[in-house]
Amino acid sequence: MTKKSGSQIAKEGFQSERDIAHKFNNWKDDEDSRQWLEIMGYKLDEIKSVKSLTIRNNKTDIQVQILKKDSEHIDAHNIQVKSLSNSRGFNQIDKRWIDTYQKMWKMPDNIAKLLKYYTGELKRSDIEKNRMYLNEFSSQQQEDILNFFKDNKIWIICDLLRGRGSYTTEWILVVQKTGKTRWILQPVNKVINYYSEGEVFITPKGNLKIGKVSMQRKGGDKGKKSANMLQFKINPAKLFEI
Repeated sequence: MTKKSGSQIAKEGFQSERDIAHKFNNWKDDEDSRQWLEIMGYKLDEIKSVKSLTIRNNKTDIQVQILKKDSEHIDAHNIQVKSLSNSRGFNQIDKRWIDTYQKMWKMPDNIAKLLKYYTGELKRSDIEKNRMYLNEFSSQQQEDILNFFKDNKIWIICDLLRGRGSYTTEWILVVQKTGKTRWILQPVNKVINYYSEGEVFITPKGNLKIGKVSMQRKGGDKGKKSANMLQFKINPAKLFEI
């Protein structure tokens, strides 16, 4: 059913997460949200009410609360929204300081230190450049980095896409606005499995590929310290192909 929904064409109401929450709240008259509810496993004639609200500063952008006619229990579903304006654009899924990732993933000190050289948070005294690329490290150092991400691949991608805590993502809604707007709604476990496919390797440009997830230095920010954060990206448009 989620595969079939991928080619559905929407007419309007996809400008922001708030618009999508409004579509859920207007589920009785909104065709897109009715299809979303069916994808999520509900029979429309069994639904008593739907309430949707936006969530800030979490992996989840929208929480949809559903009450069925035969139950007093409210089902809460957390949805992450990815909006695309083109077919090839990469979308940031996570960005933090390396110290934070070290705590999250129990990263060894030597790996954290190498990644700080990679982002430019630490500077080596024996070179003039502000940062290093992964393919500039020694063969052993590159192997150590690769082994860490290989050994923790699924755990890491789960954190990047689903997150932790009370607002962990259950569904990912991708909205692509190129000419006609289309959307696809996929369960997060399926999304995690998809982006986990593939090897862990250092790219020719000296960045890291973890399955279908790209890791790189954040950069930009007009030279601010935040440019030295580590970020992870995916191409959400690929979900239309699975």
